[in-house]
Amino acid sequence: MKIRAVLALASLLTAGAAAAGGFSFDVLFKFDRGTGVQPFRSQAGAPVLNTVAGVAPGGAPWLISSFDAVIRKNGDIRARGEGVLLAGADAIGTRAGPRQMVLSLFCRNAPVPPAVSGALITTPFNSELVNLDENGDFEVRGKLTDATGATPPLNCGDTNNRPVLLIRTVTPATATTPATPSVWFAAGLLSDRHDRDHD
Repeated sequence: MKIRAVLALASLLTAGAAAAGGFSFDVLFKFDRGTGVQPFRSQAGAPVLNTVAGVAPGGAPWLISSFDAVIRKNGDIRARGEGVLLAGADAIGTRAGPRQMVLSLFCRNAPVPPAVSGALITTPFNSELVNLDENGDFEVRGKLTDATGATPPLNCGDTNNRPVLLIRTVTPATATTPATPSVWFAAGLLSDRHDRDHD
């Protein structure tokens, strides 16, 4: 009877900890740092726009001081970024005026051996639009969805076949058109430990 009681108590404690702490079984991806955009890269020795997943870069270099995000298997996302600021031009060190931003997740196709990374799928799963404050800080809480309302698939990528999470500015709404995701100015970097951690 004592053994059964101990096992029952352990089961209850495990269930309670999972509910309270959110064990990693429901985490799809974790990102624990970020990198700012460089507008150009080299291709065959010539400068070309640093386009990623079909998304053009911002027109000047940008910085990001810190970034972390957790994406769950149901599409929920919680993310926080700090210090998204210009690293060039006359407005260096600022967000270049009031603006909104959005997170866009791009999955990858399965790799074709011997490659370990597949081609990016250019259909984004976007977060809600949020404000970037005067210090370049933002916080996102919500869900990632594509244009049909679907959430990211479980086979979106892994630590070898890494997905891409872009931090993008937003083209403001007008009287006739809604606000839309625009160029990217930073990107999240996938945690090597995302499948072992919990939020």
